[in-house]
Amino acid sequence: MTVTAAAIPAATADESLYRILLIEDDAADALLVEELLHDTGLHVELTVRPTLAQARTALATALATAPADCILLDLHLPDAAGTAAVSAVRTLAPHTAVIVLTGLSEARAGADAMAAGAQDYLVKGKVEADLLRRSVRYAVYRSRTERAGIEAQATQLRAEENARLQRGLLPPPILDTSTVTVTSRYLPGGARALLGGDFLDVVDDDGLLYAVVGDVSGHGPDAAALGVLLRIAWRSLILGGHRGEDLLHLMERILVAERGNLSMFATCTLLTLDQNAATATLHLAGHHEPLLTTTEGTREVAAAHGIALGILPGLRNWPHTTIPLPPSGSLTIYTDGLTEGHNGTTGTRLGVEGLLRLIGNLPSCDPATHLDLLIKETHTLNAGRHTDDLAVLRLDWEGRQKR
Repeated sequence: MTVTAAAIPAATADESLYRILLIEDDAADALLVEELLHDTGLHVELTVRPTLAQARTALATALATAPADCILLDLHLPDAAGTAAVSAVRTLAPHTAVIVLTGLSEARAGADAMAAGAQDYLVKGKVEADLLRRSVRYAVYRSRTERAGIEAQATQLRAEENARLQRGLLPPPILDTSTVTVTSRYLPGGARALLGGDFLDVVDDDGLLYAVVGDVSGHGPDAAALGVLLRIAWRSLILGGHRGEDLLHLMERILVAERGNLSMFATCTLLTLDQNAATATLHLAGHHEPLLTTTEGTREVAAAHGIALGILPGLRNWPHTTIPLPPSGSLTIYTDGLTEGHNGTTGTRLGVEGLLRLIGNLPSCDPATHLDLLIKETHTLNAGRHTDDLAVLRLDWEGRQKR
């Protein structure tokens, strides 16, 4: 039996709606509770189920889209009784207020039910409308307060986890002698999401600047952990003297060994910037081309493509491309979270062409402000319709060093 909200009037126009699930196998007692709820003046939407099994079905179907605010539970059901019934209901609806209904002779049953997780208990035959009204309102309030506390704690734990992962995904660059300005940004795919598998790093070694931007497939802690591992592996291998195809081969071996039975892969761009020779050497492992900004504007760099890491282990198909660099300029390497969002109301994705148009319309400003404005514009166009992690690395240089 289900009683709609319209069947039970509201006390005031602004009264909150209380969705109540009554689990009661006695039809006379169920009718009495319905009448008492009517007399409370609460704005109620009542659903009645005679067994725990039928209540389970209701919670999984009709009440799944509009969850119950309060469950009124008889402690003597055909398929559950006593504290076992309370525990079962709390398992089914852990964030819903539970008020148990006890008999006159059950002196300890109410206290035991509250110890098992109920917010309150009422004795059948001694319940009046005012008491039921207060009990429902206070039980729902306590339940919502408890849920808010749990969510706040989860948010704090998520933020702490994000901070730990971010330290691994976005380390401070090692710039011993380089005059290149390094600017980076990282945003997870959702406002409350864990960081994903995007990673980046920059190291100055043997007179050259080395950089990597990568993207592990998937989202969440597994992708982030693998991203951190690959980033650390890249830095260690660079400092150990590994370069180019050899470095990518070793990174792929690490990825395959660490991903276990997960079908994860990673794309990445390796960049070697030589200011003295005025060149940049690129290895694209399943990744898209970076952007080169000069006094004439910004364009996508033409470069050879290789296969993503972990797709066909051992293939070693990573050709390199060396491009000339202007005396002053910048290179921007990014993950596809910057271009896969929607392009306003056009129904299309932003893409590289849309990104270049945005860059062309931005005012002249410092690298950090430029990246912030660019990301803000892409998010405005996307309007929350596409969520993906985003990592951007920008390298700026002025003039060339002379040996």
